[in-house]
Amino acid sequence: MTDAPETAAPKPEPKPELAHGLARGLTNYGDRDFARYLRLSMARSMGLSTGLLKKPVVGIAATYSEFNNCHRLVPELVAAVKRGVLAAGGLPLEFPTISLGEVFLNPTSLFFRNLMSVDTEEMIRGQPMDAVVLVGGCDKTVPAQLMGAVSADIPAIQVVTGPMMTGRWRGERLGACTDCRRFWAKFRAGEIDAATIEEVEGSLATTAGTCAVMGTASTMASLAEALGMMLPGTAAIPAVHADRIRAAEASGAAALRLAQLGLTPARIVTPKAVENALRVLLAIGGSTNAIIHLTAIAGRAGIPVDLHRLNELSDTTPVLVDLKPTGPFYMEDLHVAGGIGAVLRELAPLLHLDALTVTGETLGERLAAEPGFVDRAVVRTRAEPLQPQGGLVALFGSLAPRGAILKRAAADPTLFEREGRAVVFTSLEDLAARIDDPDLDVTAEDFLVLQNAGPLSASGMPEAGYLPIPSKLARAGVKDMVRISDARMSGTAYGTIVLHVAPDAASGGPLGLVRDGDRIRLSVRERRIDLLVAEDELARRRAAQPPAPPPPKRGYARLYKEQVLQADEGCDFDILRAEPSR
Repeated sequence: MTDAPETAAPKPEPKPELAHGLARGLTNYGDRDFARYLRLSMARSMGLSTGLLKKPVVGIAATYSEFNNCHRLVPELVAAVKRGVLAAGGLPLEFPTISLGEVFLNPTSLFFRNLMSVDTEEMIRGQPMDAVVLVGGCDKTVPAQLMGAVSADIPAIQVVTGPMMTGRWRGERLGACTDCRRFWAKFRAGEIDAATIEEVEGSLATTAGTCAVMGTASTMASLAEALGMMLPGTAAIPAVHADRIRAAEASGAAALRLAQLGLTPARIVTPKAVENALRVLLAIGGSTNAIIHLTAIAGRAGIPVDLHRLNELSDTTPVLVDLKPTGPFYMEDLHVAGGIGAVLRELAPLLHLDALTVTGETLGERLAAEPGFVDRAVVRTRAEPLQPQGGLVALFGSLAPRGAILKRAAADPTLFEREGRAVVFTSLEDLAARIDDPDLDVTAEDFLVLQNAGPLSASGMPEAGYLPIPSKLARAGVKDMVRISDARMSGTAYGTIVLHVAPDAASGGPLGLVRDGDRIRLSVRERRIDLLVAEDELARRRAAQPPAPPPPKRGYARLYKEQVLQADEGCDFDILRAEPSR
C-alpha cells in the first residue's frame, strides 16, 4: 500500500473575530483569498492608498435627501465624521440609506420606519465595517437607525442633525411645529385671516434642522443620549451651531474607539438603559411617539417595555424641562441651559448609574464630570419641578385592554376625571368630511372618537390623534376637549388626547365598536378609559361587523400588513424583533 500523495497545506484563514476593516465579511465566491484580492483591487479604484486600505473601517450611514428638510446639513456632518475617523486612525466609508422626511411621506412616516430599519440593519451587516456612525434626525429616522443598529450589533454611535433655530414674526418668537398648530387653531377659529396664516407659514421653519420644540425628533435625540448611544451633551445642539459639526467629528473618533473596545449595542441597550431613557422621557415632557419607538428599539434587544411599569416610573419622575409644547422655551434654550446632561444629573438618584455608554464609561462616571451652568428657568430641580409626576401616563380599561397613552403634561387637568358622550368618526375621511359641519351634533363636553387610524388601518397610524376642535366650537372659544383614537399625535401637539388605543379598531379592538351616543369614562387618577356599554350589546355589534378588507396584493404594503404589531409592542414587524412570536 502506497502513501497518499502529499497536498499543499491550506493557507490559514483569518479568524472571523480577528478580521477587521475591508477583510471583514468577504463576498462569497468560494475562495476567500480571491474575494479579498478582488475587493482590494476595486477599493483601489476609488483612489484610496494602500495604507488606508489596511485601516479599521468606520461606516457612516448617511440620510441626506431633498425630500427631508431636517437633513439639509447631513453632508456637512458626514464630512466632519470622516475627519474624526481619519484623525483617529481609521478609514471612513459613507453609505446611503433610506431617509424619512416626516411631512413628505404618504401615508405616514411610521409606515416606512421599519423599512428603513431593515435597510440600516442589512447594510451594516452586509458591508465590511468595524463600527458605524448613524447620521439622522427627523422623527422616525433616529429610531429606525437605532433599531437597525441594535439588531446588527456592531459598535455603533448616533449623530443627530440637531434642532432648528427659532424665527421671528411681528415681534414674536416662532418655532416649528407647536407654533404652527397654535396659529392653525387661530385660523380655524376665525381669529386670523388667510393672508396672515400664509405670512406665519414663511416664518415657522427658517433654518435647517428638526423641529425647534420638544417634538418627536428632539425627544428621540434626548433618549439616544439617555440610552448611552450618543456622545454626552450632543442631543440639543442646534443644527446650525458650530458645536454640531464638532460633535460629529468627535463622534467619528469615538466610533473607532468603540471598535477597538468591541463595545456593541448589546452591552449598552440593556434593561437598565431603557429604564433610564423612560425616566428622561417622563422628565422632559417628551413626545408620546417615543413610547412606540423606545418599545421597538428595546424589542430588538429582547427587552419588553411594560406600560404598567411606565406608570410606576411616571408616578415617581417629576417633569423638569419647560419646553414647548408644554412650556415657553425651545431646544436652543435647552442647549445653553445645560442640555440633557443637566436633566440626567438632576435625575441621578433615580437612574441606573452603572449603565454603559458609547464613551466606554458608565453613566455615573459620565455624570461625575463638572456640571457647569444650568439655567433653572429651563431645567428645574427635583425639589421644585414643573409637575410632580411624569409627562405621560398609560390608561387601561374596557376601551383599551392593552393600553393607551395620555400626555398629561400637555393636557387640561380639568378634563382628567370625566364621563362624556361619544361623537364617532369612522375614518380619517369621515373626520375630514364632518368635523366642521355646522350641523354636527357635538358639544364641548362630548368625547371625540376616531376609529381606524391605528397600525393595521389603511392609513398606517398617522399623527391624526390631534383631532381638530369642531369649527363651530372653536369659534365659540373652546380650546380643548377629550379626544380618543388609535392614532398617534405629533410631539409638537397638545391637548387632552388619548392615543395608541390597543388593540386598534382595524384588528377588532373595542374602539371599533363605539357608536355615537355611547358613554365613555376617563379617569387619569385611576389610569382607566372605559366604554360604558353592556357586554351583550358589544357582542351584538361585534357579530355585525363587516369582514376585514383583503390585504394588499403585493410589495411592502403587504409585508407591513402581515407583520406589523400593535402600539404596545412598538409597531415593529414581528419578524424583526429579537424573539419573533410567529
